[in-house]
Amino acid sequence: MSEEKTLDKYDRKILAKLQEDARITNQKLAEEINLSPSACLQRLRRLEQEGYFNSYNAKLNLDRIARHISCIATITLKNHAQEDFDAFEKMVEEIPEIVECYTVSGEFDFFLKVVCPDMAHYLKINDQLVRSGNYTVTIQTHVIMKENKAFRGVNLESLF
Repeated sequence: MSEEKTLDKYDRKILAKLQEDARITNQKLAEEINLSPSACLQRLRRLEQEGYFNSYNAKLNLDRIARHISCIATITLKNHAQEDFDAFEKMVEEIPEIVECYTVSGEFDFFLKVVCPDMAHYLKINDQLVRSGNYTVTIQTHVIMKENKAFRGVNLESLF
């Protein structure tokens, strides 16, 4: 289902600016996209109500906050029964250190990003993933050494 028909250039500009700065004032946003403040606010509220974005977030600088490690884990389930996938997804949802989870195609089934205070803590999560449930899991872990390009938003115009 294509959402293009309901998003005009002003809507796309609003969404692009929010990706850059979710704290932008309505006045400044309106100026930057060439709309009146009331029209801009009306569009912003509609976009939010219609689910075009889910939240306003701050990207924290974890290096300044606490010692930590970040890992990428690829997960392969031995059996591809839907019950196994559902049980694994439910368990992942309950582990707060798993900050992202994707079901993917290819050599493995899931792609996880895990943020922990240290490797010992990660190993406990790894054991939990392996030992929980009635399914067999293979995990490959990759410790993130350096973030070369952080997520900064999607170039919306390239999608249209």
